[in-house]
Amino acid sequence: MTLDMIFMIVGGLGIFLLGMKNMSEGMQAVAGDKLRRMINAITNNRLLACGVGAGVTCLIQSSSITTVMVVGMVNASLMTLTQAIGVILGANIGTTITGWILVLKVGKFGLPLIGVSAFFYLFAKRDRLRFTASVFLGLGMVFYGLQLMKLGFEPLGDMPEFQAWFAKFEPENYFGVIKCCLVGALLTAIVQSSSATLGITLGLAASGLIDFQTGAALVLGENIGTTITAYLASLGTNHNAKRAAYAHMLVNLIGVFVITLFFFPYMALIEKLLGGGMMVSSVEEGGKVVFAKSMQGIALTHTVFNVVNAFAFLPLIGLLAKLLYMIVPEVSETEISHLSFLDVRMLDTPALGIQQSQKEIIKMGESVGEMLPGLREVLERQKRNPKIEEALFESERRLDLVQKEIVEFLSNMMSGNISHYVMDVGRHQLRVADEFESISDYITVILKLNLKIHDTGQKMSAEGLADIIALHDSVANYIDMVNKAVVNDDGGILLKARSRGQEITHMMKECRTRHLERVGTTTTTPLKSLIYTDMLNAYRRIKDHALNVAEVLAGEK
Repeated sequence: MTLDMIFMIVGGLGIFLLGMKNMSEGMQAVAGDKLRRMINAITNNRLLACGVGAGVTCLIQSSSITTVMVVGMVNASLMTLTQAIGVILGANIGTTITGWILVLKVGKFGLPLIGVSAFFYLFAKRDRLRFTASVFLGLGMVFYGLQLMKLGFEPLGDMPEFQAWFAKFEPENYFGVIKCCLVGALLTAIVQSSSATLGITLGLAASGLIDFQTGAALVLGENIGTTITAYLASLGTNHNAKRAAYAHMLVNLIGVFVITLFFFPYMALIEKLLGGGMMVSSVEEGGKVVFAKSMQGIALTHTVFNVVNAFAFLPLIGLLAKLLYMIVPEVSETEISHLSFLDVRMLDTPALGIQQSQKEIIKMGESVGEMLPGLREVLERQKRNPKIEEALFESERRLDLVQKEIVEFLSNMMSGNISHYVMDVGRHQLRVADEFESISDYITVILKLNLKIHDTGQKMSAEGLADIIALHDSVANYIDMVNKAVVNDDGGILLKARSRGQEITHMMKECRTRHLERVGTTTTTPLKSLIYTDMLNAYRRIKDHALNVAEVLAGEK
């Protein structure tokens, strides 16, 4: 019987966690655009940031994912600390919806939901229908997992040893409340899912193994334990991201500490709101005895605490930020990161991760555009400038690294359960990143060719230099035009890009023709002539790669 009980509890917990994962991934795939709009709507308005945090958490069904995502966005400088605190407060509110889903008497619907949803998930052709089925499949697994855990806990009620053990954790006094909170915090820190420990708590309460007050104290502790996820995510991040993680810990720690001081009046208030009778049992179909009122009381305890705690801290966000700057002070040395936007913490939220990788693509285009003025200066002066030359080589090396990390990031993201839309956008981003990296390669090719002219003691003619500078300016303007299209996701740029591209090709051919005419009338070395034509071809290749970017935007590649 003990083995059966253990298998049922462990199996139920596993199904429950897998169901939560399916629900989260399905909701992200179905509501990806809504998530992106929510995140983009975040301003310094505290209520709006709180609302966004609550909304995102309700959609992805995990405050842990939301807070980890926030830490990643602060690390990428996409969100300020005060904005992050607002979102974290909202995430604490949003996570309470899980408790109410679990309170519903829907255990018997778990298997039918799994069965029907599985057919749609396996055989549906349309993406939206398939991922919607994934949401309901996850919901069915959550219901069924909770039902299995309830059944697994039932035999414990007939075991005197377990009854005596559970009796040690009854919150008869303040010390007992703290002890229950510590147990809830420890269990959540181990499982790293407050939803899972909430499910276990509700399962114990439904079976009558713990009373309402014990369950409520455990849930309060679970609010502390869930902060471990954000803390772990902050390891290796910049100081601002660490402050965001510590904000989550401080908000929940302070909130739980205060509420435990008024624990018994708070429990009396919850009982009054529900009309009393917290340990009155009821009989479900099949003759099973459950304590539904106790479950409702635990869910209400969780909700009221997080809502009140969030609204209590909203006016104090500025003070909390100042305290966090004292806890994690600024350092004198500059924190350097090759990537400003990408963060592995985004892999759990593909709908948002794909947006962050797009911002890194835009930054690659900007970096390429910034290399061209330096190259022009080196060419025009016809003198060595080691500082500019090294800066250009360093930019090219950096873009190589950026492209490599984008490939790794998108490959990891696309290996998961994602929608066709995210898959297509990811493929396009991989192609654009490759094109921008190739452009940077050809910029350094031109620089090396110019260095070879200097190293061999030669010099371009005034006419040849004027042609090169004119061609350079045309290509630089072309790159600027394509970069703006990437920023605005403007696929309509293709017609103009092709027309301008043909003009640049024609201009390059005219430069080559004039160069060959000069070769026939003046004395020049074969090496100098070869270097000059290689420069012209490199500019043409830069234009070709930029045109490829425009074709990707238009959906032709």
